[in-house]
Amino acid sequence: MFLKGNLIAAPQLGVLDCLPGGCLHLAEDGTVLELLPRLPEDVGGEPVLDFGDCLVLQSFCDMHLHGPQYPMVGMGMDLPLLDWLQTYAFPVEARFADPTYARTVYRRLAGELVAGGTTRVVMFSSLHTDGTLVLMEELERAGVTGYVGKVSMDRNGAPELQETTDDACRELLRWLEACGEFRRIRPILTPRFTPSCTDALMTFLGKLAAERGLPVQSHLSENVAEMEWVRSLHPDCRQYWETYAKYGLWKPGTVMAHCVHSDGRERAAMAEHGVLAVHCADSNGNLCSGTAPVRAMLREGVSVALGSDIAGGALLYMPQVAAASIRASKVRAMADGSAFLTAAEAYYLATTAGQRYFGAGDGFAVGQKLHAVVLDDSRFSGDAGCSLPERLERALYRSAPADLRAVFSEGRRIR
Repeated sequence: MFLKGNLIAAPQLGVLDCLPGGCLHLAEDGTVLELLPRLPEDVGGEPVLDFGDCLVLQSFCDMHLHGPQYPMVGMGMDLPLLDWLQTYAFPVEARFADPTYARTVYRRLAGELVAGGTTRVVMFSSLHTDGTLVLMEELERAGVTGYVGKVSMDRNGAPELQETTDDACRELLRWLEACGEFRRIRPILTPRFTPSCTDALMTFLGKLAAERGLPVQSHLSENVAEMEWVRSLHPDCRQYWETYAKYGLWKPGTVMAHCVHSDGRERAAMAEHGVLAVHCADSNGNLCSGTAPVRAMLREGVSVALGSDIAGGALLYMPQVAAASIRASKVRAMADGSAFLTAAEAYYLATTAGQRYFGAGDGFAVGQKLHAVVLDDSRFSGDAGCSLPERLERALYRSAPADLRAVFSEGRRIR
């Protein structure tokens, strides 16, 4: 099959490969065979999907979001992080003890992700095993790929949202046993954050990570009050990241959201150990957490990708998340003189940076299953003659899910 349109890929940070009127040649299973500057005159009888003047972009990776917070998007934005968790997040997440409620919410969430062209995720569920399995089912049914984690949380929660240590360990094993039925959604160990897990639970998680080769996700240095709390709980640790490292949870494949207040030493530890930092600009602004030093991270060799952080963030459509990241970097630039993110860089962070975490290649990776969206920018394209990089920039700022004409995930068209 041939998929024709204006191809824009981001193989490297700040680099765009543009093929106006180009096409992707796909195998029957959706594997990318080659990128061509134009549709061949003889297609050998293969079908052609011609999307005319539309933009054909890489689909998006949301590397940090909370599935059970989806019902409360846009609520509680006047509170700092720790108050927001107790007032809004924990009570809402407690409702996911009901699998029927979970099914209703997660089906809607999965549909909205696909409608917005997000085909890869790294997602928190709640601490409920059955609800987490429902989330994985709904994402897989919708065609989304990636990782989902049952939250581990045996202290500092809420009366209705906390497990005993024994229950947390037992339920983790029950959940992992059930995860074998999924093909495209895989498990990731998920200590909510250091204050929510006892030493015993963290030790158990570290043992599981080592024995089963499982990746890890959590939060890091998001908020000043949070960091002070971590220091009080672990006085033997000089920095927040060490509270994960001492249990074997700081390793290649670990995903740490936010890193707003990560200093040079903490960033060096991320770069040295292959830890992915997920920048959640909208959430960090909404909850007054701060503005992450993304440029410093990139300069110092830290792998960085983007996350919506629903529901601290109120934007689920990743082009809007990318635009929010650009704005946040400009706020940072005005304060410290660092270079702000360009549209090409934000597009890379929303696509290829996440793809790499899943073992995929750069841009439209030849030899791998296609992940792509087709975006019709005619509604806001303005004067004729704009270059493809200019059209991409405008799409990040002005497009909406309704502008997407097709979404491909793992080589299959899912919208």
